Amino acid sequence: MLWEALSAARDLGRLHDIASILIRYGFGDMVRRLGMAGALERAGKVLHWKQATELAQLEPPARVRRALEEMGPTFIKLGQILATRMDLFPPEWIEEFEKLQNRVPPVPFEEIRQQLEADLGGVLEEIFTDLNPEPLAAASIAQVHRTRLKDGTEVVVKVRRPGIRPTIESDLRLLQRMAKITETEAPDLRRFRPQEVVRQFTLSLRRELDLAAECRNAERVAASFEEHPEIVVPKVYWEWSGERLNVQEFMDGIPGQDLEAVGEAGLDRKTLARRGAQAVLKMILEDGFFHADPHPGNVFYLPGDRIAFIDFGMVGRLSEERRNQVVDLLQGLVEQNAGRVVEVLLDWAGDVRVDTQTLAIEIDAFVDQYHGVSLKQINLPAMIAELTALLRDHELALPPDLALLTKAFITLEGMGRQLDPDFDMVAEAAPFLHRAVLARFTPDALARRGWQGFAGTVGLLTGLPKDLRQLLRAIRRGAFRINVDVDRLDRFADRVDQSFSRLAMSTVIAALIVGSSIVMTVQGGPTLLGLPFFGLLGFGGAVVGGVWLLFSILRSGKQGKR
Repeated sequence: MLWEALSAARDLGRLHDIASILIRYGFGDMVRRLGMAGALERAGKVLHWKQATELAQLEPPARVRRALEEMGPTFIKLGQILATRMDLFPPEWIEEFEKLQNRVPPVPFEEIRQQLEADLGGVLEEIFTDLNPEPLAAASIAQVHRTRLKDGTEVVVKVRRPGIRPTIESDLRLLQRMAKITETEAPDLRRFRPQEVVRQFTLSLRRELDLAAECRNAERVAASFEEHPEIVVPKVYWEWSGERLNVQEFMDGIPGQDLEAVGEAGLDRKTLARRGAQAVLKMILEDGFFHADPHPGNVFYLPGDRIAFIDFGMVGRLSEERRNQVVDLLQGLVEQNAGRVVEVLLDWAGDVRVDTQTLAIEIDAFVDQYHGVSLKQINLPAMIAELTALLRDHELALPPDLALLTKAFITLEGMGRQLDPDFDMVAEAAPFLHRAVLARFTPDALARRGWQGFAGTVGLLTGLPKDLRQLLRAIRRGAFRINVDVDRLDRFADRVDQSFSRLAMSTVIAALIVGSSIVMTVQGGPTLLGLPFFGLLGFGGAVVGGVWLLFSILRSGKQGKR
């Protein structure tokens, strides 16, 4: 087992904590299957396998959620990412994952003061005034304090929790091993792509640990909205910002969840809903770089119906190719074009075996139910939920980089309808989709693609003589080989071998029956119950062989259904 590698002392303590929590919540069998128990026993640990009755009686989604909460920041973050994977988990699981919150008790200010001063390169009182030791917010990775610069500018100081990186790195190593073992030990879970999910999660979490990266993300978004004064992004003060600390402009506005205050301030809720949707759609469909967690806690409403976005620790990125695929998918849904939707889903499926004909029929029926329905009547979250359920039925999974996009769309729809019950997300998206489609055929876009194709062709042609020389050299040395990799060839060979074995056994059984029948007609020799002994012995062997043959066929049939 790969858990042998866990003999490194740095991870054993954390491994014991995680295994103990899993066992307490009724996942002892999982711990044993992953080999964690053996690793702990070899380390001299003693596990108590007794489970608490109350915890064991919880429904599986609730048990998983509570276990993730107890396992700490890394696993809470993982659960929040899993909450975006509606293509992998049914609604009851998503509902539990969405309950995971980052609200944790804050670190006492005196414990972070030394780290703050080390990062600032000076005494706090020489840089800030009125620094409030009580945090505005405290999450699993960092906490935020309000203060002022010496010139009176109100700012917030976001500081990473001391000593959190080693714990998170240990957790990530364990997650990577668990994902690898899961794919090996549980073939039925491979379609969830656990290693790919963990890889994407690792990259995302490491970026979130770097508070300077959050500042760069904020500035990138701010630059894209320079011509949109209605969208505000906090200013970054780089003089005091770094990996463990950042200082940003304080947003003095109405929190996104305080809808009553929005009305009292005289702000136009319809305008806010429309502007918020247009801002996120622009980030997704035009910029390919978007705020991946636009929930009400990360949004403030400012005078003049302006909107401020904060906390750019979690962002999504879409390549031009992926953005075009998303546009095609949404355009196909909005225009009830089933063929376009199927084509995109098959591109995303990659090498996964798909019943294309059945998928096309079901997608056509799914799209047809919206025929004649006005854009305003389409419930986008319900549409996406139904589409992802269809993907689960066909054991298809969205590419991991699209999980955040799906979550952003649904969160945006919910915020819009809270502000304005008549908010129409699909109608807001339609102009962006049309512009995105037209943008592919502008002279600049056509020229760029043409140049890229021309450059690629020229590169291929100029490299052809060198490639041919290498090929001829390999042939002369006898090093040229053609490897044919036939999928499941070993399994096919086993099936052929089993078939021949059964055929041989059938022949033997038939011979025993025929031979025993002949012996039964011969007089003389030993008898049993008045019948020739050797004839009875032959019939007995035939029965045993027949039972074995029948059992072998039934067992093979069950294995084929797995």
